[in-house]
Amino acid sequence: MDWDRLRVFRVVAEAKSFTQAGEVLNLSQSAVSRQISALETSLNTALFHRHARGLVLTEQGEILDQAAREVFAKLSAVETLVRESKEKPSGVLRITTTVAFGSIWLAPRMGEFADAYPEIETHLILRDEELDLGMRDADVAIRMYAPRQPDLISRLLFEIRTQVYAAPAYVEQHGAPQTVGDLARHRLIIYGDDARPPVPGGSWPVSFSARSSGPIEEPPVPRVNWLAEISAESGAPPAQMLVLNNIYGIAQAVRAGGGVAALPSYVAADAPELVRVLPELDGPQVSAHFVYAEELRNSQRISAFRDFLLRKVAEGHHG
Repeated sequence: MDWDRLRVFRVVAEAKSFTQAGEVLNLSQSAVSRQISALETSLNTALFHRHARGLVLTEQGEILDQAAREVFAKLSAVETLVRESKEKPSGVLRITTTVAFGSIWLAPRMGEFADAYPEIETHLILRDEELDLGMRDADVAIRMYAPRQPDLISRLLFEIRTQVYAAPAYVEQHGAPQTVGDLARHRLIIYGDDARPPVPGGSWPVSFSARSSGPIEEPPVPRVNWLAEISAESGAPPAQMLVLNNIYGIAQAVRAGGGVAALPSYVAADAPELVRVLPELDGPQVSAHFVYAEELRNSQRISAFRDFLLRKVAEGHHG
Protein backbone atom coordinates (compact mmCIF):
# COMPACT_ATOMS: atom_id res chain seq x y z
CA MET A 1 0.00 0.00 0.00
CA ASP A 2 1.37 3.41 -1.00
CA TRP A 3 2.16 5.44 2.13
CA ASP A 4 1.64 8.80 0.43
CA ARG A 5 -1.83 7.74 -0.71
CA LEU A 6 -2.63 6.46 2.77
CA ARG A 7 -1.58 9.81 4.24
CA VAL A 8 -3.81 11.64 1.76
CA PHE A 9 -6.65 9.25 2.61
CA ARG A 10 -6.34 10.08 6.34
CA VAL A 11 -6.56 13.81 5.65
CA VAL A 12 -9.54 13.38 3.35
CA ALA A 13 -11.32 11.16 5.90
CA GLU A 14 -10.81 13.87 8.50
CA ALA A 15 -11.79 16.79 6.25
CA LYS A 16 -14.65 14.98 4.43
CA SER A 17 -13.82 17.06 1.38
CA PHE A 18 -11.26 16.85 -1.44
CA THR A 19 -11.04 20.64 -1.54
CA GLN A 20 -10.38 21.09 2.18
CA ALA A 21 -7.95 18.18 2.20
CA GLY A 22 -6.11 19.80 -0.69
CA GLU A 23 -5.73 23.00 1.34
CA VAL A 24 -4.23 21.04 4.23
CA LEU A 25 -1.90 19.08 1.95
CA ASN A 26 -1.10 22.01 -0.36
CA LEU A 27 -2.39 20.00 -3.33
CA SER A 28 -5.06 20.75 -5.90
CA GLN A 29 -8.51 19.24 -5.51
CA SER A 30 -7.95 17.15 -8.64
CA ALA A 31 -4.61 15.82 -7.37
CA VAL A 32 -6.22 14.70 -4.11
CA SER A 33 -9.08 13.07 -6.01
CA ARG A 34 -6.63 11.18 -8.22
CA GLN A 35 -4.71 9.86 -5.20
CA ILE A 36 -7.92 8.55 -3.61
CA SER A 37 -9.09 7.00 -6.89
CA ALA A 38 -5.72 5.26 -7.28
CA LEU A 39 -5.94 3.93 -3.73
CA GLU A 40 -9.47 2.64 -4.31
CA THR A 41 -8.32 0.96 -7.53
CA SER A 42 -5.39 -0.74 -5.77
CA LEU A 43 -7.76 -2.04 -3.06
CA ASN A 44 -10.55 -2.81 -5.54
CA THR A 45 -13.14 -1.15 -3.30
CA ALA A 46 -14.82 2.23 -2.81
CA LEU A 47 -13.63 4.08 0.28
CA PHE A 48 -16.00 7.06 0.14
CA HIS A 49 -19.60 7.74 -0.78
CA ARG A 50 -19.64 10.91 -2.88
CA HIS A 51 -22.50 13.23 -1.90
CA ALA A 52 -23.26 16.83 -2.79
CA ARG A 53 -22.80 17.74 0.89
CA GLY A 54 -19.42 16.01 1.17
CA LEU A 55 -17.67 12.67 1.51
CA VAL A 56 -18.76 9.84 3.81
CA LEU A 57 -16.62 6.79 4.52
CA THR A 58 -17.93 3.46 3.30
CA GLU A 59 -17.78 0.44 5.60
CA GLN A 60 -14.48 -0.56 3.99
CA GLY A 61 -13.28 3.04 4.32
CA GLU A 62 -14.01 3.04 8.04
CA ILE A 63 -11.98 -0.16 8.45
CA LEU A 64 -9.03 1.38 6.61
CA ASP A 65 -9.38 4.66 8.52
CA GLN A 66 -9.18 2.89 11.90
CA ALA A 67 -6.18 0.85 10.79
CA ALA A 68 -4.46 3.95 9.38
CA ARG A 69 -4.97 5.84 12.65
CA GLU A 70 -3.26 3.03 14.56
CA VAL A 71 -0.43 2.73 12.05
CA PHE A 72 0.37 6.45 12.04
CA ALA A 73 0.15 6.62 15.84
CA LYS A 74 2.69 3.79 16.08
CA LEU A 75 4.93 5.45 13.50
CA SER A 76 4.81 8.70 15.45
CA ALA A 77 5.85 6.87 18.64
CA VAL A 78 8.67 5.10 16.80
CA GLU A 79 9.83 8.38 15.27
CA THR A 80 10.02 9.91 18.76
CA LEU A 81 12.03 6.96 20.09
CA VAL A 82 14.45 7.03 17.16
CA ARG A 83 14.98 10.76 17.55
CA GLU A 84 15.46 10.42 21.32
CA SER A 85 18.03 7.65 20.84
CA LYS A 86 20.41 10.15 19.19
CA GLU A 87 19.68 13.14 21.40
CA LYS A 88 19.56 14.18 25.02
CA PRO A 89 16.24 13.44 26.78
CA SER A 90 13.80 16.05 25.52
CA GLY A 91 10.16 16.71 24.75
CA VAL A 92 6.99 16.68 26.81
CA LEU A 93 6.67 14.21 29.70
CA ARG A 94 3.14 13.86 31.10
CA ILE A 95 3.08 12.35 34.58
CA THR A 96 -0.07 11.35 36.42
CA THR A 97 -0.47 10.38 40.05
CA THR A 98 -2.86 10.90 42.95
CA VAL A 99 -3.65 14.37 44.28
CA ALA A 100 -2.04 13.70 47.67
CA PHE A 101 1.14 12.00 46.49
CA GLY A 102 1.61 14.45 43.66
CA SER A 103 1.04 17.53 45.82
CA ILE A 104 2.99 16.48 48.90
CA TRP A 105 5.81 14.22 47.66
CA LEU A 106 6.31 14.64 43.92
CA ALA A 107 5.72 18.32 43.14
CA PRO A 108 8.42 19.63 45.54
CA ARG A 109 11.00 17.42 43.78
CA MET A 110 10.14 18.35 40.21
CA GLY A 111 12.25 21.51 40.22
CA GLU A 112 15.36 19.39 40.78
CA PHE A 113 14.35 17.14 37.88
CA ALA A 114 13.77 20.18 35.65
CA ASP A 115 17.23 21.52 36.53
CA ALA A 116 18.82 18.19 35.60
CA TYR A 117 16.88 17.86 32.32
CA PRO A 118 16.11 21.35 30.99
CA GLU A 119 15.00 20.02 27.60
CA ILE A 120 12.18 17.96 29.12
CA GLU A 121 8.90 19.81 29.64
CA THR A 122 7.06 18.09 32.50
CA HIS A 123 3.30 18.16 32.97
CA LEU A 124 1.89 16.87 36.28
CA ILE A 125 -1.68 15.58 36.07
CA LEU A 126 -2.93 15.13 39.64
CA ARG A 127 -6.13 13.11 39.66
CA ASP A 128 -7.31 10.32 41.90
CA GLU A 129 -8.93 8.46 39.03
CA GLU A 130 -6.81 6.24 36.81
CA LEU A 131 -5.87 7.60 33.40
CA ASP A 132 -5.43 5.29 30.41
CA LEU A 133 -1.71 5.06 29.63
CA GLY A 134 -2.37 2.79 26.67
CA MET A 135 -4.36 5.59 25.01
CA ARG A 136 -1.59 8.08 25.93
CA ASP A 137 -3.72 10.10 28.36
CA ALA A 138 -0.35 10.37 30.13
CA ASP A 139 3.13 8.98 29.52
CA VAL A 140 3.87 7.63 32.99
CA ALA A 141 1.97 7.10 36.22
CA ILE A 142 2.88 6.64 39.86
CA ARG A 143 0.15 4.37 41.19
CA MET A 144 -0.50 2.94 44.61
CA TYR A 145 -1.05 -0.57 43.25
CA ALA A 146 0.41 -2.74 40.52
CA PRO A 147 -1.19 -2.34 37.09
CA ARG A 148 -3.50 -5.04 35.78
CA GLN A 149 -3.15 -4.34 32.04
CA PRO A 150 -0.66 -6.68 30.33
CA ASP A 151 0.71 -3.94 28.03
CA LEU A 152 2.01 -1.80 30.91
CA ILE A 153 5.47 -2.01 32.49
CA SER A 154 5.71 -1.52 36.26
CA ARG A 155 8.64 -0.88 38.58
CA LEU A 156 8.21 -0.91 42.36
CA LEU A 157 9.44 2.38 43.85
CA PHE A 158 8.88 1.90 47.58
CA GLU A 159 6.44 0.75 50.25
CA ILE A 160 4.31 3.38 51.97
CA ARG A 161 3.32 2.79 55.61
CA THR A 162 -0.04 4.00 56.93
CA GLN A 163 -0.44 4.97 60.58
CA VAL A 164 -2.84 6.98 62.74
CA TYR A 165 -2.27 10.67 63.46
CA ALA A 166 -3.85 13.74 65.03
CA ALA A 167 -2.75 17.34 65.47
CA PRO A 168 -1.41 18.54 68.85
CA ALA A 169 -4.33 20.98 69.12
CA TYR A 170 -6.84 18.14 68.69
CA VAL A 171 -5.08 15.96 71.26
CA GLU A 172 -4.97 18.85 73.72
CA GLN A 173 -8.70 19.44 73.37
CA HIS A 174 -10.00 15.88 73.05
CA GLY A 175 -7.19 13.68 74.33
CA ALA A 176 -5.61 10.84 72.38
CA PRO A 177 -7.42 7.52 71.89
CA GLN A 178 -5.58 4.76 73.75
CA THR A 179 -7.46 1.86 72.17
CA VAL A 180 -9.60 1.32 69.07
CA GLY A 181 -12.62 1.34 71.37
CA ASP A 182 -11.76 4.90 72.39
CA LEU A 183 -12.60 6.05 68.86
CA ALA A 184 -16.22 6.03 70.01
CA ARG A 185 -15.38 9.38 71.63
CA HIS A 186 -13.50 10.89 68.70
CA ARG A 187 -14.01 12.36 65.25
CA LEU A 188 -12.58 10.17 62.48
CA ILE A 189 -11.65 11.69 59.12
CA ILE A 190 -12.17 9.24 56.27
CA TYR A 191 -12.07 9.06 52.48
CA GLY A 192 -15.17 9.10 50.25
CA ASP A 193 -18.30 10.96 49.26
CA ASP A 194 -20.91 8.75 50.84
CA ALA A 195 -19.50 6.74 53.72
CA ARG A 196 -22.05 5.42 56.19
CA PRO A 197 -21.62 3.14 59.19
CA PRO A 198 -22.45 -0.48 58.41
CA VAL A 199 -25.79 -1.96 59.24
CA PRO A 200 -25.85 -4.05 62.42
CA GLY A 201 -23.96 -7.25 61.76
CA GLY A 202 -22.49 -5.91 58.54
CA SER A 203 -18.92 -4.88 57.74
CA TRP A 204 -17.45 -1.54 56.86
CA PRO A 205 -17.16 -1.03 53.11
CA VAL A 206 -13.67 -1.72 51.85
CA SER A 207 -13.74 1.25 49.49
CA PHE A 208 -15.65 4.43 48.85
CA SER A 209 -15.99 6.01 45.42
CA ALA A 210 -14.88 9.63 45.02
CA ARG A 211 -16.93 11.99 42.89
CA SER A 212 -14.75 13.55 40.20
CA SER A 213 -14.77 14.64 36.59
CA GLY A 214 -14.95 10.99 35.52
CA PRO A 215 -15.99 7.70 37.12
CA ILE A 216 -13.45 5.59 38.99
CA GLU A 217 -13.70 2.00 40.06
CA GLU A 218 -11.77 2.23 43.32
CA PRO A 219 -10.17 4.74 45.69
CA PRO A 220 -6.62 5.94 44.98
CA VAL A 221 -5.08 3.45 47.43
CA PRO A 222 -6.27 -0.03 48.52
CA ARG A 223 -8.24 -0.21 51.77
CA VAL A 224 -8.00 3.52 52.25
CA ASN A 225 -10.49 3.39 55.16
CA TRP A 226 -8.93 0.51 57.08
CA LEU A 227 -9.13 2.41 60.38
CA ALA A 228 -12.88 2.86 59.96
CA GLU A 229 -13.19 -0.86 59.22
CA ILE A 230 -11.32 -1.79 62.40
CA SER A 231 -13.37 0.65 64.45
CA ALA A 232 -16.65 -0.74 63.12
CA GLU A 233 -15.53 -4.34 63.68
CA SER A 234 -14.67 -3.52 67.29
CA GLY A 235 -18.27 -2.55 67.91
CA ALA A 236 -17.23 1.03 68.78
CA PRO A 237 -17.65 3.15 65.64
CA PRO A 238 -16.38 6.73 65.93
CA ALA A 239 -18.62 9.34 67.53
CA GLN A 240 -18.43 11.51 64.43
CA MET A 241 -16.99 11.28 60.93
CA LEU A 242 -15.68 13.90 58.56
CA VAL A 243 -15.65 12.67 54.97
CA LEU A 244 -13.36 14.15 52.31
CA ASN A 245 -12.92 13.03 48.73
CA ASN A 246 -9.12 13.03 48.53
CA ILE A 247 -6.24 12.16 50.83
CA TYR A 248 -4.63 15.57 50.47
CA GLY A 249 -7.78 17.12 51.92
CA ILE A 250 -7.75 14.60 54.77
CA ALA A 251 -4.14 15.52 55.55
CA GLN A 252 -4.97 19.22 55.68
CA ALA A 253 -7.98 18.60 57.92
CA VAL A 254 -5.84 16.57 60.35
CA ARG A 255 -3.13 19.25 60.43
CA ALA A 256 -5.77 21.84 61.27
CA GLY A 257 -6.99 19.80 64.24
CA GLY A 258 -10.10 18.44 62.57
CA GLY A 259 -9.85 14.88 63.91
CA VAL A 260 -8.04 11.56 63.81
CA ALA A 261 -7.08 9.85 60.54
CA ALA A 262 -4.90 7.15 59.01
CA LEU A 263 -2.25 8.88 56.90
CA PRO A 264 0.47 7.59 54.57
CA SER A 265 4.07 7.95 55.74
CA TYR A 266 4.96 10.60 53.14
CA VAL A 267 2.22 12.83 54.59
CA ALA A 268 3.49 12.34 58.15
CA ALA A 269 7.04 13.12 56.99
CA ASP A 270 5.80 16.41 55.54
CA ALA A 271 4.03 17.29 58.82
CA PRO A 272 6.41 16.41 61.68
CA GLU A 273 4.23 18.34 64.13
CA LEU A 274 1.54 15.64 63.97
CA VAL A 275 1.16 13.24 66.89
CA ARG A 276 1.01 9.51 66.23
CA VAL A 277 -1.87 7.95 68.15
CA LEU A 278 -2.75 4.28 68.58
CA PRO A 279 0.94 3.47 67.92
CA GLU A 280 0.29 -0.25 68.12
CA LEU A 281 -1.74 0.02 64.89
CA ASP A 282 -0.13 -0.19 61.47
CA GLY A 283 -2.36 -0.11 58.44
CA PRO A 284 -1.81 -2.11 55.26
CA GLN A 285 1.35 -1.14 53.39
CA VAL A 286 0.79 0.52 50.04
CA SER A 287 3.16 -0.11 47.13
CA ALA A 288 4.06 2.87 44.96
CA HIS A 289 4.68 1.74 41.37
CA PHE A 290 6.24 3.55 38.40
CA VAL A 291 4.11 2.58 35.39
CA TYR A 292 4.33 3.26 31.65
CA ALA A 293 3.22 1.79 28.34
CA GLU A 294 5.37 -0.95 26.84
CA GLU A 295 5.81 1.00 23.61
CA LEU A 296 7.77 3.65 25.58
CA ARG A 297 10.22 1.09 26.96
CA ASN A 298 13.18 2.73 25.16
CA SER A 299 12.18 6.36 25.72
CA GLN A 300 15.00 8.43 27.20
CA ARG A 301 12.49 10.75 28.88
CA ILE A 302 10.93 7.81 30.70
CA SER A 303 14.30 6.37 31.70
CA ALA A 304 15.54 9.72 32.96
CA PHE A 305 12.49 10.26 35.15
CA ARG A 306 12.50 6.67 36.45
CA ASP A 307 16.18 6.91 37.40
CA PHE A 308 15.57 10.26 39.09
CA LEU A 309 12.79 8.79 41.23
CA LEU A 310 14.91 5.78 42.16
CA ARG A 311 17.72 8.12 43.28
CA LYS A 312 15.31 10.03 45.51
CA VAL A 313 14.07 6.76 47.01
CA ALA A 314 17.64 5.55 47.59
CA GLU A 315 18.42 8.81 49.36
CA GLY A 316 15.58 8.05 51.76
CA HIS A 317 13.37 10.87 50.46
CA HIS A 318 10.16 8.87 50.47
CA GLY A 319 9.16 9.61 54.05
